[in-house]
Amino acid sequence: MRSRYSQWDGSQDPFGPDVPAAELLEEMSEDLLSGAGAQGAMSRLLRRGMQGRFTGLDALRARLREARAREQAALDLQGPLEEIRERLEDIVERERSTLSFRAEEDARMREAFLDALSPDVPGRIRELSDYRFVDLQAQREFDELMEHLKEQVLGAHFRNMAEGLRNLSPEQLQRFKDMLAELNEMIERRDRGEDHDFDGFMQRYGDFFPDNPRTLEELLENMARRMAALSRLMASLSAEQRAELQALAEQVMQDMDLAFEVDRLGANLSSMFPDMPWGEPTLAGGEDAMPLSATVDAMERLHDYEDLDRAMRGDYAGASLEDVDEDAVRRTLGEDAARDLRRLKQIERALEQAGLVSRRDGRLEVTPKGARKLGERVLIKVFERLRRDREGTHEAREVGGLAEPTGSTRPWRFGDTGQIAVQRTVFNAVLRNGPGAGVRLVPDDFELVEAEQRTEAATALLLDLSFSMPLRGHFVHAKRMALALHALIEGRYPHDRLYMIGFSDYARQMQPQDLTAAGWERVYGTNMQHAFNLAGRLLSKHPRATRQVIVVTDGEPTAHLEGEEVFFSWPPVPRTIQLTLAEALKLSKTGVTLNVFMLEDSPGLIRFMERLARLTAGRVFLMDDRELGAFIVRDYVSRRAQ
Repeated sequence: MRSRYSQWDGSQDPFGPDVPAAELLEEMSEDLLSGAGAQGAMSRLLRRGMQGRFTGLDALRARLREARAREQAALDLQGPLEEIRERLEDIVERERSTLSFRAEEDARMREAFLDALSPDVPGRIRELSDYRFVDLQAQREFDELMEHLKEQVLGAHFRNMAEGLRNLSPEQLQRFKDMLAELNEMIERRDRGEDHDFDGFMQRYGDFFPDNPRTLEELLENMARRMAALSRLMASLSAEQRAELQALAEQVMQDMDLAFEVDRLGANLSSMFPDMPWGEPTLAGGEDAMPLSATVDAMERLHDYEDLDRAMRGDYAGASLEDVDEDAVRRTLGEDAARDLRRLKQIERALEQAGLVSRRDGRLEVTPKGARKLGERVLIKVFERLRRDREGTHEAREVGGLAEPTGSTRPWRFGDTGQIAVQRTVFNAVLRNGPGAGVRLVPDDFELVEAEQRTEAATALLLDLSFSMPLRGHFVHAKRMALALHALIEGRYPHDRLYMIGFSDYARQMQPQDLTAAGWERVYGTNMQHAFNLAGRLLSKHPRATRQVIVVTDGEPTAHLEGEEVFFSWPPVPRTIQLTLAEALKLSKTGVTLNVFMLEDSPGLIRFMERLARLTAGRVFLMDDRELGAFIVRDYVSRRAQ
């Protein structure tokens, strides 16, 4: 045994990188057999997740709602103006204090000027911009406030760019304006269908974009999200507050000679991304004042929460899990949530690669291999239960009864027993590993000695598909039993034959994957006569085999064929009972054994089954549907071992 060690970096998954596809399919089995279909079962798995392995969309959405509620509860929309107003007030008070200790006339004139300052923040800043403070500390604080304002206004418009734009020199400011002008020109050329050089643009101005966008669309979408968040902040303020903050931002932009290009960019982005929440107000109830840029950060996170919740809800045309932005999940909920989302996106791909599901005409369906795998998982659980209960045995020395070697071999499959072809098995391992390598066996290497079967069994499994089966909760257990019996016969008794027949108003032959189809038959009628007739025709192909019919039903016959048409009556008419018993008697006379499993104990059903048992010498059992699979599998194995 070899072990590998590496340093923990937080990205490793202690439960393994992937969940085996068979376990994923088994997790979906309850929904598959309940009639949800592959697509419905997949959707439900994605919503609920898998305990101990990955979180589902419902839990992620709940975390999003909680995070959004916390964000809104802490958000103070008035914070940006209050923060600037408080800093201005402190600066003015410091200047007043210094002036109060001076007796000259100039000090009185300055005090009068301060008393007459505009009450709104933009007006005060505009008037103080030309004022020379007597107090040197007040002057430094005002200059710092002006730089802070530039940083905040730019940060409110352009996420992640404010830090690089701090203390811009005239040359740097001109380069930034050139970047905006070139970006606007590139957008307009793109809209006209003309060529644009995005790579050249990034070579010249890539340092302004630390998130390193790979395409023009990605760059513009990021910028649009930011500007849309700023527009939501403005829309969420009162008219007076909105006018004040807007005037302040315009004043800063005018001072930096950026207003024209920023307005032009905003117009371009809003027309390109009309679905973003431009100007949609939001509620908030916090009291902790935050700077303007941080407040817009919070507004952008709110958009992330809303956008992610909408994508995870998937209630719009063409919705897909691929619509959920992994980077946005990482920003809002952390790396663990992003990893869970990544796993959710891989589920369908993993099942398709394993050959367990496939898409046909856009619809997800369980493949024959998937149905067989479901049956194998059910069968394993049945055998585990039989071992726990210590009831019966499922051991047999050879597949399908006593047999003689034919001289050939065959690949081992799940559930097979028999003599291992040692030479062929080792040869397969050597061929797979290559010359000079150590020989290591894997399940696919094994082959068994082929044996000629001396006995053969043919079984017709008749499943009641009428509406009462799912209505009374019997459908899932009956389907599990059918899949387990199919897996048992195909894996362990490959020379035996199993026919699945479903019956409601009509009877028809079924394949294992049909048991996983969406929906159930909303029809009335239990046409056991047609089911017995079809079983007789199919079993007649095996005249030398041991033949049996297994019937699983929750009701007495209520329908029969009149020519090619179905006659239905509830309560059943005597003719329906007579024709059904006649078909059963035909089966019995040809040597077919009848085994009937009743899932209900209604008086009419019991009377019919008593007559059926007397006429055909068959076996009738009243079963708890939860015991159905274990009983039928055990009975089949014990009869084949005789």
